[in-house]
Amino acid sequence: MVETLTLTPSSSWRWTQFHHPRRLIPPLFSNQKTLFTALWIAFIFSVLYWQRDVTTGLLFFRRDFPVRQMPKLRPVAFNLTDFGGVGDGVTLNTAAFERAVLAISKLGKKGGGQLNVPPGYWLTAPFNLTSHMTLFLAEGAVILGIDDEKYWPLMPPLPSYGYGREHIGPRYGSLIHGQNLRDVVITGHNGTINGQGQTWWKKYKQRLLNNTRGPLVQIMWSSDIVISNITLRDSPFWTLHPYDCKNVTIKNVTILAPIFHAPNTDGIDPDSCEDMLIENCYISVGDDGIAIKSGWDQYGISYGRPSKNIVIRNLVVRSMVSAGISIGSEMSGGVSNVTVENVHVWNSRRAVRIKTAAGRGGYVRHIAYRNLTFENVRVGIVIKTDYNEHPDGEFDPKAVPVLEDISYESIHGEGVRVPVRIHGNSEIPVKNITFRDMSIGITYKKKHIFQCAYVQGRVIGTVFPAPCENLDLYDEQGHLIRRSDSQNASDIDYDF
Repeated sequence: MVETLTLTPSSSWRWTQFHHPRRLIPPLFSNQKTLFTALWIAFIFSVLYWQRDVTTGLLFFRRDFPVRQMPKLRPVAFNLTDFGGVGDGVTLNTAAFERAVLAISKLGKKGGGQLNVPPGYWLTAPFNLTSHMTLFLAEGAVILGIDDEKYWPLMPPLPSYGYGREHIGPRYGSLIHGQNLRDVVITGHNGTINGQGQTWWKKYKQRLLNNTRGPLVQIMWSSDIVISNITLRDSPFWTLHPYDCKNVTIKNVTILAPIFHAPNTDGIDPDSCEDMLIENCYISVGDDGIAIKSGWDQYGISYGRPSKNIVIRNLVVRSMVSAGISIGSEMSGGVSNVTVENVHVWNSRRAVRIKTAAGRGGYVRHIAYRNLTFENVRVGIVIKTDYNEHPDGEFDPKAVPVLEDISYESIHGEGVRVPVRIHGNSEIPVKNITFRDMSIGITYKKKHIFQCAYVQGRVIGTVFPAPCENLDLYDEQGHLIRRSDSQNASDIDYDF
């Protein structure tokens, strides 16, 4: 029962009479110097209270989060502690998670179940989700992935990647995993899933791993997935990897990893996915912020599952090593009908990029970029057709991708070194590309900063800096001003 207090006019007067604000300052603080000293002590304590151990992420002084009722999103809700969970950052909670998931798996016909993870540090090895499940992370809840690879199960290589992404043979599974699921929600009051990837990154650089690293969260061959209102950080490998999924929503998610020395920590990798929305996210990682994929060379061609109907909007992204938003390079199953809008890319090596190569096959078509802002970016818009990284020597060099129907509208920014670099070639020309309403403040006033090679398309209206000669020019009303006769010209300069 929750007690309530009702104040009548007379009782309100009595409360004020006996609880005058002046009475709240005890005699100890009547002297200003004493009060200043007390406030200074309180400030020092508050700094210590919030101080973090940067090597483990655990608090020296545990923050007591206010009790915040967790909404009941399923007919039945459990707490992890009901299954023996201990949130001390030391106890291994894998069995507790597994028991909870097993209990929820029996509730599918009743609408499923919700697993609440309360505030605390819940160390665990990888575990699987089940259909009709909500994983709810309270404010202050941190799921910690154990950083010893012997606890991580090995799984077969992804069928559209062939032998494995980093090594031949099996790959490590993800910390939180799901296969052939329906109706799965991962959400909360901005709780955290922390992969503790530092050990993985170090071993990868030292070549001490014999298998491909695992993602932080991977959902495969599933539908009706919602991931929202959580923080994902320090993944061993790709952070959030939906694979061959349909109807996926990712919103209000923060994804973090060190911007250097955290290899391949992509933020979100939609891979052979269909009907997907990514919105209202903040991503700062050690590789691509978002990378849309659909398989690798002959394996992706054979698997034949495109990524399509994807909307990415209202994002802030940083990638000092790679790009804010990428398509490819593994795109052999095809990528189409993608909209990227209202995105701010800052302090990054590249802003938006399409990357592919001969041997990939597939296509990238019907891609629309709108209302993008670049801030302190080395290269703004990139299309690269010689990204020659292959799973093995069995790829077909004659399997060339098709790049066509790509538009850029309302592109603005400051501090950009090369606004545009579109590098088609004689085998892989870039067709039907459109620029409209672009004004980018540049850091170097050199001649070839809008770079093109084997590009066919148009510029509509005013574009700054001046576009390359490969493109047709139209006025704002769509009337042709000049048709290009230099579509195959090249002024690509990778040294600049």
